[in-house]
Amino acid sequence: MIGYVTLGINDLDKARTYYDGLLGTIGAKRLMELDENGFTLYGVDMATPSIAITKPDNGKEAFAGNGNMIALQMQERDQVDALYNKGLELGGSDEGAPGVRGDEGEMAFYAAYFRDPEGNKLCAFRLGSA
Repeated sequence: MIGYVTLGINDLDKARTYYDGLLGTIGAKRLMELDENGFTLYGVDMATPSIAITKPDNGKEAFAGNGNMIALQMQERDQVDALYNKGLELGGSDEGAPGVRGDEGEMAFYAAYFRDPEGNKLCAFRLGSA
């Protein structure tokens, strides 16, 4: 159902460097770059959901939405750990270290939360037992 999600950013060069490193960890890359507002689309391919970053179209300052978050599904718990650690290494901030939220078991929710340097909240998660 979701084609892509867009995050507003202010520092295009810094944001591209961050997302190049972060999303490269899970096999994603820049799929599209437009001159207008620096729109940059990241993904694995054009047929799967993607993340875009861009300066706001109205020319005003971008700011992170209170309550907004992008959750990225991983196949293994160590991928959750790796994406979280890479996000912090690249200048992001912690919003909740990797761990099981709720009960362990077949439908366990293992997740980590962090923010990019501009305050956009991201989650890496995996459903299932260890």
